Amino acid sequence: MIVLKAAQAQVLEALQSVAGIVERRHTLPILANVLLRKNGSTIEFTTSDLEIQVRTQAELGGDASSFNTTVGARKLIDILRALPPDQVVSLSAAQNKLTLQGGKSRFTLQTLPSDDFPLVNESVDFGPTFSIPQKTLRLLVNQVHFAMAVHDIRYYLNGILFIAEGKTLTLVATDGSRLALAQHPLDTEVPSKQEVILPRKTVLELQRLLKDEETPIEMRFANNQAKFAFSGMEFVTKLVEGKFPDYNRVIPKNRKNNVVLGRLPLLQALQRAAILTSEKFKGVRVNLEPGLLRIASSNAEQEEAKEELEVEYGGDAIEIGFNVTYLIDVLANMSQDMVKLELEDSTASTLFSIPDQTGFKYVVMPMRI
Repeated sequence: MIVLKAAQAQVLEALQSVAGIVERRHTLPILANVLLRKNGSTIEFTTSDLEIQVRTQAELGGDASSFNTTVGARKLIDILRALPPDQVVSLSAAQNKLTLQGGKSRFTLQTLPSDDFPLVNESVDFGPTFSIPQKTLRLLVNQVHFAMAVHDIRYYLNGILFIAEGKTLTLVATDGSRLALAQHPLDTEVPSKQEVILPRKTVLELQRLLKDEETPIEMRFANNQAKFAFSGMEFVTKLVEGKFPDYNRVIPKNRKNNVVLGRLPLLQALQRAAILTSEKFKGVRVNLEPGLLRIASSNAEQEEAKEELEVEYGGDAIEIGFNVTYLIDVLANMSQDMVKLELEDSTASTLFSIPDQTGFKYVVMPMRI
């Protein structure tokens, strides 16, 4: 039977949207496969890694009948990529094998039974549905993702905290040395506080899938799962268990020394100074005094970099050390022209924010230099 018959670009787009979580080699071989479920001309593609499950549907022609199987996801994608995008391709099934044809090219692939594919058991206690535009969630994730921990033994830091409360969605990430928070209003009120920690892999996959468009993404949270629906896709993920730190205690309030300056000039000065930091020790010294901000770095070869920026500032003279990567990360993931720094002294954390916007905060601890 003919499972599908459509343009290469159409088939490839549907497959690529679900294949991000698939690993070529897995202890469970069937998890390297994509589950195909055909009903009429509609095909449902499903992938899973036991933690995340992604599903999408597409109208891809073929015989109007029902059919289920699984086939190697990466192999199928690699073959499709190697074919011209405007070529019509067909996928036909016979004797536990699938044959992909395009022009004079023909590929026969082994399959595994669809009944063996381990689908995620979806939670029965999902909370209320709420939604925001995809481009908004994409922006919020981009504003905080870089502050997630990587392989931290405090496993609850290896992800992003999502909180839906009232008419506000809050995202928070921290690795213990810095913290990023981004907020956005919701159109509808969430009746009870919803709070989950999305794992790092889930966050990276969402970043890959979210489009820069106004179409909504619907979200629902349960005790052990989160569910997202957008652009014809359904995305279910397990959560990180554990208690996220009280981020409100970390965010400084009423810092007495404030300075507003251009984001891009500061970013470029830090990127130049970072060139002469050592591989292991990414420290830069920042001196702030009335009218002037100085940045300096050095390394074991006794090389030095010095930068100066004129600023409108009349507060205390402060010398403070930072991991330059932490500063570059936040400035590179912002798009605004200006950034506000709020400081206390050389030992206290510094707060980065956007002038006239309350929805973004970034706290970075000083380092001893």
